Amino acid sequence: MISSARKTDFLSTSAGVLTAAIISNLLWGSAAPCIKLGYRYFAIASDDVMSQILFAGVRFTLAGVLTVLLGSLLHRRILLPKRGSGYMILMLAMMQTVIQYTFFYIGLSHAPGFKGSIISPTSTFFALLIAALVFRQENLTVKKLLGCLIGFAGVVVVSVNGSLEGGMRLNGEGFLVLAAASYGCSSVLIKRFSEREDPVVLSGWQFICGGAMMSVAALLGGGKLNAVSSGAWLLMMYMGFLSAVAYTLWSLLLQRHPVSRIMIFSFLNPVFGVLLSALLLDEVKVLNIPRCLLAMMLVCLGVWVVNRPEKPI
Repeated sequence: MISSARKTDFLSTSAGVLTAAIISNLLWGSAAPCIKLGYRYFAIASDDVMSQILFAGVRFTLAGVLTVLLGSLLHRRILLPKRGSGYMILMLAMMQTVIQYTFFYIGLSHAPGFKGSIISPTSTFFALLIAALVFRQENLTVKKLLGCLIGFAGVVVVSVNGSLEGGMRLNGEGFLVLAAASYGCSSVLIKRFSEREDPVVLSGWQFICGGAMMSVAALLGGGKLNAVSSGAWLLMMYMGFLSAVAYTLWSLLLQRHPVSRIMIFSFLNPVFGVLLSALLLDEVKVLNIPRCLLAMMLVCLGVWVVNRPEKPI
């Protein structure tokens, strides 16, 4: 068994950064197509909002439990929130889980999986704008603003058809954009709160709280999960696992390296997401390949521009 110190050393190396960043973004990239598959495996209709929220709630409750377990193993102690951390966990639970994933799961039921994969990374740009304009955590430079504009252009390219009819629906692509905005806000809150609490503790316990709130609300609203495929609960386990592992690895990387060095790897997310959506959901038939490639290039370019370190003059 590899010791905790050796794991820490590996994540501090270039090979460790590359390996962990690829694994995290590959897992995150698989989320959108897996949600679409989950709707099939649990027979959840596009208008069955309560069942969609229940699906999300169960997934993130499981993800939270797994995150706390993984973090406890890495820290060799049970990860419990510090006294006074409750309000931070509840705020993150609302922004990062309840609000974000309510919009995301409903939006994905009305939009192709590849669009969700491309729109999700725009949370990077929302995080930058909120950090600069609302919380005053950093300056909004011309370079960063340019990156935001390039990234949003990618969203427009993938969301709007040439005819401008039916290309972007409020409850589809519109909700996906709102989900990205919510995650961008939660990212800023995590940066602020992690000065007082372990980010793995924050992620794990906010998943548990947010997932539980979504599950209870959905059950009271009549939501249900009827597995019509033998792989339904295996898929659910995988989705909980992917969130736990991806968030844990990402948090550990951010602890050891400058944010700009790590965040630039997020360009891999839409690349993996689009490829996996095409493979798992057979979306090649509805995929406008030139438009999709252009959108991915714009989003990736925007992320790179935002996170590119300033060169000394």
